[in-house]
Formats: sequence, C-alpha cells, structure tokens
Amino acid sequence: MHEEEVLGKAYDAHLMRRLLAYLRPYRWHVALGIGLSVLTSALEAVRPYFTKIAVDVNIANNDKVGLLWTVLLFFAVLMIRGLIQYGNAYLTQWIGQHTIYDLRMQIFRHLQNLSLRFYDRNPIGRLITRVTNDVEVLNEMFSSGIVMVFTDIFTIVGIFYFMFMMSWELTLVSLSVLPLLFYGTFLFRRKAREAYREVRIQVARINSFMQEHVTGMMVDQIFNREKKSYEKFSRINAAHRDANIKSIFYYAVFYPGVDLIGALSIGLIIWYAGGNILDGIVTVGTVMAFVQFNEMFWRPIRDLSEKYNILQTAMASSERIFQLLDDQTLLNIHPTPKPMEHIAGEIEFRNVWFAYNPPSNGAHSPEWVLKNISFHVKPGETVALVGHTGAGKTSIISLLTRFYEIQQGKILVDGVDIQEAKPEELRKHIAVVLQDVFLFSGDIKSNISLGSDTISLDRVKAAARVVGAHRFIEQLPGQYDAEVKERGATLSVGQKQLLSFARALAFNPRILILDEATSSIDTESELLIQAAIKKLLKGRSSIVIAHRLSTIQNADKIIVLHKGEIREMGRHQELLSRDGIYRKLYRLQYKDQEVRTQGGAPNS
Repeated sequence: MHEEEVLGKAYDAHLMRRLLAYLRPYRWHVALGIGLSVLTSALEAVRPYFTKIAVDVNIANNDKVGLLWTVLLFFAVLMIRGLIQYGNAYLTQWIGQHTIYDLRMQIFRHLQNLSLRFYDRNPIGRLITRVTNDVEVLNEMFSSGIVMVFTDIFTIVGIFYFMFMMSWELTLVSLSVLPLLFYGTFLFRRKAREAYREVRIQVARINSFMQEHVTGMMVDQIFNREKKSYEKFSRINAAHRDANIKSIFYYAVFYPGVDLIGALSIGLIIWYAGGNILDGIVTVGTVMAFVQFNEMFWRPIRDLSEKYNILQTAMASSERIFQLLDDQTLLNIHPTPKPMEHIAGEIEFRNVWFAYNPPSNGAHSPEWVLKNISFHVKPGETVALVGHTGAGKTSIISLLTRFYEIQQGKILVDGVDIQEAKPEELRKHIAVVLQDVFLFSGDIKSNISLGSDTISLDRVKAAARVVGAHRFIEQLPGQYDAEVKERGATLSVGQKQLLSFARALAFNPRILILDEATSSIDTESELLIQAAIKKLLKGRSSIVIAHRLSTIQNADKIIVLHKGEIREMGRHQELLSRDGIYRKLYRLQYKDQEVRTQGGAPNS
C-alpha cells in the first residue's frame, strides 16, 4: 500500500497535460461545453439585475405593464438558462463517459501486453482498483471538473461586473469577508486532502482483501477460518467507514462556515446600505440585487472548493494510472520480426540460462532457475520433463511460450530465434494444457473455441469427442450452450481438464505442451485421456511434464532436471538401466506397488 499513501501534489502540470490529451478527440465538444458554460454564467449573473429594474423602475414608477414585461422577460431568461444548463450537463457527462471509456480500454490493452513478470509483483486487487476506482475519479474531473469549472469562474466574473457597475462601495463591503473565506478554505483543503488520502488507502485494502479471500474461499471454509477472516475484514471495513466519516466531518464544518460568512456579508451590506438608503444615495432595488448577488456569489465559491478536491484526487489517481501505463515490463519485440506462418514443430534450447529476478545493474548474482539448458525436439517427437518440484520444468514451458525472457542462450523453433518472432505469431502454433485449468464465464462452446472465428461448432464437437468430453457435455442442460460459471465452478476438476484437452485440440497446434495434464483425472477418465493423447500427439511436437512416470514411458526422449540443470536424458528403459535420478524417482513412485506385489501391505 505504499504508493497509495503518497499524497502527491495538489496540481501537477505534467500530469494535467497528459490528462488533457484524452480530451483531444473531443476538443470541439469541450469548446461547445465551455461556450455553453459562459452563456449559462451570463444568464445566471443577470438575474438579480431584473430585481433592481423591477423595484427601482417599474414599482417606483407604478408601471404595471413594465413590471409584467420585466417578469415575463425574467421567466424567459430562466427557461432559456434551464435548457442551456440541461444541454451543458448532458454534454459534459457525455465527454466524461467517452473519455474514461478510452482510458479504460488503453489500460486493459496495456495489461494484456505486459509480461507475466509484471503480475508476479503486482496484486490483482490493486490493478482492479486502477481500472475501477481511479478511472472513475478521473471521470468526475472530466465531466464535473474541467468544463464545469468555467461555469463557476464566469459566474463569479459576471457577478463582479454587475456589482461594480451598480455600486463599487457596496461591492467592497460585501467582499470584505473574503480573508475569512480564504483562511477557512485553506484549512478545509489541508484537512480534506489528508482525509481523502486515508479513504484511498482503505479502498485499496478492501479491494485487495476481497479479491484474495473470495478467490481463496475454499481454503477459508475447509480450515474454519471464516470467523478470523470476518473479523479482519470488519477491521478494514471499519477503518474505511471512519475515514469517510472524517472526510464528511470536514465538509459538514466547511459548508455551514461558508454560509455563515455569506450571512455576515449580507449583514454588512444591509448595515452599510441602510444609512445610504435613508440619505438617498443607494436605492432599495440595488440593495435587494446585492443581497441576491451575494447569495449567488458564495455558491460557486463552494463549488470551486469541491472542484479542488476533485482535482486533488484526480492528480493522485492519474499519477497511479500513468505509473501503470508507463510500466515497461514488456516483451522485447524485434524491429524486423521473422514470419512464422507455417512451422514443422522443431524445438531447440541452446545453452539457456534463466532467472525470475535478474539483477538490473549486475550488483548481485541472480538466482538461476535454469542453468545451461540444451536439448532438441524433432518435429513430431514427444519429449517428457521430469524432476522434483522446483527443478525448472514449468519454467522451460514459460520460456518456450515467451511468457518470460531468457538472460543467456537461445530458444529456436524451426531454426528461428523466438526472440526475433512476434509472440502472437509464435503462440498461435502452441497449445498448453495446464494442471490448473482456467475457464471463463460463458458457455461450453466458447470455452473450447475461446471465441475464435475460425473454430466452428462442428470443430468444437469433434475435438470434444476425441478427448472424451462429449459424453458429459451431452448430459448438461443445453449441451454445448450450457452455462459455465466463473472459473468453471459448476464443473468437476476432471470435467474442466477434459475441456482443456478439447480446447487444445480445437486449435490444432503444431506444438503441444502438457503440464501435469492428467494429475486431476480419475482412473476411468485417464484411460480415455491416454487414448486421446496418443491421437493428439500424433504428428505434433510435444513436451510433457508429469510426476506420474507411467504416463511418459513411451516418450521419445525423457529429460531429467535437478536444481535447474539437465542431469539425465534418454528413453525410459535406458534411464532405468542407469543408477541415476530417474531410477530413484521410479523406485519411490512404485515402492508401494512393489510391496503389494511381494504379498505385504504397507503399515498404516
């Protein structure tokens, strides 16, 4: 939460220039909004002048017809002003909504382009706060701040003009309380600024807590942690409530304070004008107009204070948003990428070194996850990766798909260095089936095709039949149109795994990656999957990660990893004949079976 606690400047010219750039596509709408604001302000400022005319001219001269025309003209001005104000309010909201739409799309697109290294160090709840709360704050500035502030400024200017035109002495008297207003505004801005900072901190904490605990609800429930989580959320929620009440307190003090200063100004006007009326220096209509002007003057003053708070929060939100947009945790795109329209599926790792947290300045040695990895996969060949947890198996997959960049060495696909190819060009030839299957909200069909226009319903059904998913899909209400809840909550783990196989097959990749893909499948389903895998692997280059060594015995090549290094490489029988790591893994995995085969059961 450290970046949430940074208060920042009340106004930053550099940030404001970047924000105003989002209004450039709507500059003519903004210009029209400013023009309407000027017109609205002029019509607002002229209203008390009608009071002066009605009292000092029409009533003083007993001119009933003139008074009627003054009233009708006054009513017409109110109607016109109301229509213009409606149009201006609609226009400013239209500008705000279109601007934040553009900004949200830019943020989402940027998040899509960031590499996984970025997500390793940024909580999801914080990123959601950027796209929701922070952007919504900017909506207030775009719709209620930049354009509408002109209405308040021009209203004050118009009021000053008419007040000085009627009586400069009364104008100075009414403005004599401004030092009190400036001092009160200064205190309010400082206190409100601190209160808003605290509110922002608590909002970010609520978002992060909710995202984490809703995602981990199963763990909460199975370990009976609901009460502790509830109590912790209660404390965070209470802090958010108290922060908001604190900010409301400052508003509750400031606005009545402004009204009190306005009332003091009216009292001074009446006191000063009373004697002058008796002496015939000031008319009654002028005093009535000044009282109205005075009431009108303090309203935009209050609005400008509100606009200041909008500006303050917008500066803080924009700073965090631009910090996200300026994050360059991106994959390096080669200036002249090599095409990869069609590939045979040849893969080569050549002296690859990789660390998840490489030093930026070489001050310390990196913690290498992979060390000098070299192997070759021929087109159509199946290679299996085995090793203890943390040996580097999944890291090899992440590098092949260019989720991360290597520090040393080369990875070649059909002889092309993948760093010289576009990631999307490379990935369209690769399909990955993970142990933890991710399904999107929608239906079965869209989760297999992922919305691709090139994958028809017949192709989806054909893929499902091959992997054995068609049988359970036909039993669902709606079959391929059956609703899939968030993360596939209504499906079993095995069913989700079958859908992931169908998804991989539907995209017909040249390179297939299976990362513990059968670990969550029951015995019956595994037999179906193994049969499907044989069809799936045929004619494709495949890399299979498996802890169950029975699933990889027929692999063309088995690579044994240990602490980021390749220790052994060969076929199943060849590796068993050696007294190495693979044989030890095999013995450990089949120890229980050997005990049962010899007629004894392991002690329980």
